[in-house]
Amino acid sequence: MATLVECSQESSYTLVSMDDGKANALGFDMLAQLGAALDVAEGAGKVVIIAGRPGKFSAGFDLSVMGQGGDGMLSLLRSGAELSRRLLNFPTPVVLAVSGHALAMGALLLLSADYRVGVHGTYKIGLNEVAIGMTLPYFGVELARARLAKTHLGAAVSLARIYDAAGAVEAGYLDEAVSDEDLLPRAIALAEQFSRLDMAAHRQTKARTREPLNAALEAAIGKELGAA
Repeated sequence: MATLVECSQESSYTLVSMDDGKANALGFDMLAQLGAALDVAEGAGKVVIIAGRPGKFSAGFDLSVMGQGGDGMLSLLRSGAELSRRLLNFPTPVVLAVSGHALAMGALLLLSADYRVGVHGTYKIGLNEVAIGMTLPYFGVELARARLAKTHLGAAVSLARIYDAAGAVEAGYLDEAVSDEDLLPRAIALAEQFSRLDMAAHRQTKARTREPLNAALEAAIGKELGAA
């Protein structure tokens, strides 16, 4: 299996980097390697930074699997839903260094993290499912309902509105946007800041804050994919 995800330990954070040399599509191998990297990060007990490759954070699910339908598609959907749920409930803060385009499931990852830093430029961020002939899965609807600005929800979900970095901050996909060269330094500065939190208090407070969303996600996954 090709190496798609690198994991490195620093003093105050774990850096998880995705790079498939293309669009960082979320197929079975990428999701498995992300899961393994998160296992390492969770064991280290540090803040996590997840970064994409230059110009591409993630274009979403592997369309070669999704286009076939059937059990493979459902299995990939379940794996993506579980990754979102894991990020939402990760015991330490999760910072995303959104290095470029983030579409479909890639955008849902943005809605699953604690803090998201994007980059200015011509990069596209959004839920483009209905533009490419796909129905947004129930768990994606719940993530969008919980984390996007109410004034943007309809256009973002039902009309496949795509945003640049400034628009993505306004809509709720990103918390801030910086220049390309400042992306990783800013993510690292945030990780170092968040590393000074009391992690037990962070974990417990996050669980309380996201309790309604977790319940909605469990119901959504069960509705679409069977018992979670």
